[in-house]
Amino acid sequence: MVTKNFKEPPTFSSVEEERKHIKQRLAAAFRLFSKFGFDEGVAGHITARDPGEKDCFWVNPFGMHFSQIKASDLILVNHNGDVVEGERPVNQAAFTIHSQVHSTRPDIIAAAHSHSVYGKTWSTLGRLLDPITQDACAFYKDHSVFDDYTGVVHDLEEGRRIGKALGPHKAVILRNHGLLTVGKTVDECAWWFITMERSCQAQLMAESVGNPVLIDEHHAERTSNYVGSPQTGWFQFQPLWSRIVKEQPDLLE
Repeated sequence: MVTKNFKEPPTFSSVEEERKHIKQRLAAAFRLFSKFGFDEGVAGHITARDPGEKDCFWVNPFGMHFSQIKASDLILVNHNGDVVEGERPVNQAAFTIHSQVHSTRPDIIAAAHSHSVYGKTWSTLGRLLDPITQDACAFYKDHSVFDDYTGVVHDLEEGRRIGKALGPHKAVILRNHGLLTVGKTVDECAWWFITMERSCQAQLMAESVGNPVLIDEHHAERTSNYVGSPQTGWFQFQPLWSRIVKEQPDLLE
């Protein structure tokens, strides 16, 4: 992967400018998740920490289809579960999981979870992804497994245990449930989810016909340094951002 002359994540002159940027990127991520088939009824959520109110995060309205979400539809909720801004309800599971992830990881801005087909299929195995492709190396030694499914997450203690299982990594596989990814930007977080879902698909397909050849540890680690950095994750999202904004500009409203 060429790493010279990368674009950089933007900087902002005000909290209001940064908030608008975050909300628009969040809306774009939801539209892309819908386009890629990561929606499953009312399940799934992406959250982003507010740049001004650090104990609050923006989240999708409960029961609103990903394909219809605009920046102005997003709900601001605090870590107590109170709606600070917005009129629609919030998914209790979204609050329970994401509030604890954000509390556990003050270094991240965004977290994403949905019941995508290949992610939830792979999660039933209770295994880490193997370094069988260049893309999968983004998660080499940088993801974990939460191996204690106890039903729909409504209890804060369950959310805390998920946050603990995530640890310092960019992703956690929730056994019998699906994937959860995090990032220092909405862009990075969304990209990790997209490419992790595809990595689950690739490994499921490979194992259905044989025994995949693993990339050796040295090359997996070296590749991870290229394809798994926060800057690379952010940059990988930029063509998708351009695509979805051109196709669905109303998401910016």
